[in-house]
Amino acid sequence: MLIAFDFDGTLSDSEMTVLLGDRRGVADDMAAITERAMNDEIEYATSLRERAALLDGLSESDAEEAWQQVRLRPGSAEVIDALRQAGHTVAILTGGFERGVERALEAAGTTVDSVVANRLPVEDGELTGEVEGPLIEGTKDDELERLAREVGVPMAETVAVGDGANDLPMLQVAGLAVGFDPKPAVEPHCDDVVDSMAALADLFERRDVVSG
Repeated sequence: MLIAFDFDGTLSDSEMTVLLGDRRGVADDMAAITERAMNDEIEYATSLRERAALLDGLSESDAEEAWQQVRLRPGSAEVIDALRQAGHTVAILTGGFERGVERALEAAGTTVDSVVANRLPVEDGELTGEVEGPLIEGTKDDELERLAREVGVPMAETVAVGDGANDLPMLQVAGLAVGFDPKPAVEPHCDDVVDSMAALADLFERRDVVSG
């Protein structure tokens, strides 16, 4: 099987743009934009560009300190490890940023098979206020379908786990859609809903994704 996770709000209870915003003094503005996007009140691409623009001029060293604060939520590493030990392919599909995902996985001592994420370009030691990557205009359904083709897994044997509006495309095409404490606009599109990593691990056992 192929199991694809969102990152911010799902595998992690950190919010990368807010951590970065703390370093720039714009965390409240970041959080407000993020909340509107996750509730499907504004387009995700628009929200991401607005948040990146607020980071214009943030030093690369300050950004690195923010990346170092990104953490997986308790139990995430154990779920990832159990899935990979069972022979499944595990991917992270996030509108967040590669650096933060990499640092969180390193800190937790775990790894996944694929990370599809965005990047914040740097020039002259500072963030440019731009954002680039496959999940700005592109959507997670396209990436999930691409990964499924690459690993030879039919879409019926894919699982998507997410919480926000930008996860809806992959939740709608996956064989199993799991909402992780999902936003109200997302929950109706989920086959199952969980509110903790322990509950997700139990769900995977009940559905014979992993053995007990």
